[in-house]
Amino acid sequence: MEKPKFSIEKRAFESPVTLSPDEGSRKVEGYAALFDVESSDLYGMTETIERGAFDGVIQRSDVLCLMNHDDRRGALARSTNGEGSLSLEVDDKGLKYSFEAPHSTLGDELLESLKRGDIRASSFAFTVKEEEWKDEGETLRRKVIKIDELYDVSPVFRPAYEDTTVYARGKQITAVPDKAAELQITKELDNLKSEIL
Repeated sequence: MEKPKFSIEKRAFESPVTLSPDEGSRKVEGYAALFDVESSDLYGMTETIERGAFDGVIQRSDVLCLMNHDDRRGALARSTNGEGSLSLEVDDKGLKYSFEAPHSTLGDELLESLKRGDIRASSFAFTVKEEEWKDEGETLRRKVIKIDELYDVSPVFRPAYEDTTVYARGKQITAVPDKAAELQITKELDNLKSEIL
């Protein structure tokens, strides 16, 4: 089985995003990535993120906190080389993030979605520097050993860990596994048909 090639990847985890229980607090936190947790099937491959994968990454990345990876609505917080309104920390569990939700429409929307339980997961966008692959016939297993760059962490409505859509500034640009490419093409054709009809 041929190894897929990715540019910027996105993964979401079922790890909950939480709002501080303190009255009037706007502090939000969650885990954007978890170590040693095997993904669900990603179109014929599974992956785990190794401990140490984020070593040095925070200090060299410009990371936005976005709602659903959508930078068109603005950022909730930002960390540039480890400094800023977005706090990023690597612990034994994974990549933890926290921030004070801004007093803005987007910040208020996020807090309301958390209170209602509509937002239940976190996600992150990244590129890979070092990886290992193991071919097990029907399934490829990938270990992400080193993250090259971290682009964003995002509270998300729907955990899409199985979604391997590849983005660069919001556009699909690189090859994905054959099954994923077929599904994406089919979905785009269906969308075009519905717009025409």
